[in-house]
Amino acid sequence: MGTLVLMLLGGGVGAGVTLRKTFAVDSGWMVITTGWALAVLCGVLVAQAFGSPGAHLNPAITLAAAVVSGNYAQIPVYWSAQLLGAMSGSALMTLHYGPHWKLTDAPAAKLGIFCTSPAVRSPLLNFVSEVIGTMMLVIVANAIFSRGVAMSGPAAGVGPWLVGSLVWGIGLSLGGTTGYAINPARDLGPRIVHTVLPIPGKGGSNWSYAPIPILGPLSGALLAGLLVRCAHL
Repeated sequence: MGTLVLMLLGGGVGAGVTLRKTFAVDSGWMVITTGWALAVLCGVLVAQAFGSPGAHLNPAITLAAAVVSGNYAQIPVYWSAQLLGAMSGSALMTLHYGPHWKLTDAPAAKLGIFCTSPAVRSPLLNFVSEVIGTMMLVIVANAIFSRGVAMSGPAAGVGPWLVGSLVWGIGLSLGGTTGYAINPARDLGPRIVHTVLPIPGKGGSNWSYAPIPILGPLSGALLAGLLVRCAHL
């Protein structure tokens, strides 16, 4: 449910800014990054309310948590739920914007609503960008809930707001290179939906790029998880 909400609202802001004849069309990067930050906040709150205290919306976060704790048993369950949620949220977003797809001509712009692509295609550096962005996500998220910070805050209920702010900051500062997937489910699930749904004038799904927003975040999560474990945050 948390990842479904993440993708319904996150994909929704991309659709609102991109698709023709919406009231939000061409409102820009600030709106997109803000919408994604609030989508993370809402997704975390929903996941917690539905019984997942850790609120993992992201396979990279799940992997990092497993590295830190040494417990890998929950990875298949979390990853499956995250991918299903991402696909479901993207499908609902597609339905919500139903009449606008045929009014938008650019196939690449439509694809960008579902999944990421590089501003400048450079596979190695695109991979590095995803690694760096995900490392920041994992390290700062762990710092927010670390023992050192917990001595003075955050207060109960503030954590999800801080995580949303973290994603907002990553989008503003680091997202301009690859669109900051930093979440394999967020990219793979919607890309699958883009492939299978009969979206008017959609074009290809750019599967040649797809490994980068999957392997980059997982690699960044692994490195950051090892760092957090060594630092005993």
